[in-house]
Amino acid sequence: MANTPSNMLELGTLAPSFTLPDAVSGKIMYMNNLKGVKGTVVFFICNHCPFVIHVNQELVHLANDYKEKGISFIAISSNDVENYPQDSPHLMKEVAEKMQYPFPYLYDETQEVARAYDAACTPDTYLFDKDLKLVYRGQIDNSRPNNGIPVTGNDLRKAMDQLLAGEEIFKDQKPSIGCNIKWKS
Repeated sequence: MANTPSNMLELGTLAPSFTLPDAVSGKIMYMNNLKGVKGTVVFFICNHCPFVIHVNQELVHLANDYKEKGISFIAISSNDVENYPQDSPHLMKEVAEKMQYPFPYLYDETQEVARAYDAACTPDTYLFDKDLKLVYRGQIDNSRPNNGIPVTGNDLRKAMDQLLAGEEIFKDQKPSIGCNIKWKS
């Protein structure tokens, strides 16, 4: 289990646009059609990473708690499925259905979207405002597999609450830690 930190994309960066297939519906999805009225969370995950498995249920809770408040959630898997077949789209669909993801689970086969976001690990999380400017990036909370800290989503929740309240987002943002994105050779 690698401990790869987020690269911490510069705050204020505009969300890179994308067009990707949804592993569940098979439909092509567009960033501009998925963005939220008040904010958008983009996170890079995969099926097999123990760090993602550790926070998966909280990702579902976060999305369910905030989607009615105008924040949309978009999950993207960019792993090399040739070397990591457990992250293949048909298995992404199985995980999404089992976990009852209330968000699309998109497949970034070319890995161009992960590169555009400077994503490094799973999970890697980004919160954009209504204008798609980056206001938060990094960890969901301090919990990691086997560290004994409960999964709460506190860091991301605080950032979303501040965004919704029109407050400045806290600047002491900590990188996420997870498995590295499995890049193609």
